[in-house]
Amino acid sequence: MSGSGARAAYGMVNGVLPADTTEDVRTRGAGVSAQVAVLPVGSFEQHGPFLPLATDTLVACAVAREIAAAYPVHLLPPLTVSCSHEHAAWPGTVSISAVTLHAVVSDIAASLRRSGVDALVVVNGHGGNYVLGNVVQEASARGERMALFPAAEDWEAARERAGVVTSLLTDMHAGEIETSILMHAHPEFVRPGHESADFTADDRRHLLTLGMSAYTESGVIGRPSLGSAEKGKELLASLAESFEPYVALLTSAPGRQ
Repeated sequence: MSGSGARAAYGMVNGVLPADTTEDVRTRGAGVSAQVAVLPVGSFEQHGPFLPLATDTLVACAVAREIAAAYPVHLLPPLTVSCSHEHAAWPGTVSISAVTLHAVVSDIAASLRRSGVDALVVVNGHGGNYVLGNVVQEASARGERMALFPAAEDWEAARERAGVVTSLLTDMHAGEIETSILMHAHPEFVRPGHESADFTADDRRHLLTLGMSAYTESGVIGRPSLGSAEKGKELLASLAESFEPYVALLTSAPGRQ
């Protein structure tokens, strides 16, 4: 299912904002020993001339929407601005500090626990949000239930299932995967130009020092010409299946993980 029909079935406004009422949340949580909330984290950064600044948010929300359709989770609205400092050379990009992102996610997790939601899964749509791994590590060390999704292994399984040609190394930004997911979930936002925008730069060892502009003029690193709606559909379906062990881990009895 795709398009407006899918968004309505998944209880989403414009495919991004959850449409739940407080009673929906109460009913979903009844009889569940450990509720799981899902927080999409995107970004607001350049994605070349053919994908929107909100691409990572739209991708994270598409993944979260598939999860919410398959599991009884508490779907949260997305964080739409994050750590995009490597894209600062392009107009439109907006960032917050890693300290701020750490604090916001930690505060959300604490608020959820106060309301009886025991676990949080952060669905990350932006590779530059390195700090989210620290958030999860620190929370887990305190005995809190938190996970970061998807892992590289989940993306690799999705890539293989969908028949994505480029590797995860080559498909770094605005490439085959992101273009495919938007072609499936939000085709109205994919502008012409991806067919001829391929550009690869596998050696990016100084990315953190020099930023993206040292490696690409267009903002693209990958092969968006290979994107397709069918690949996007399969990518999301695979990620939804990969989520099952996360639910099992976060809802298991303490000490039995």
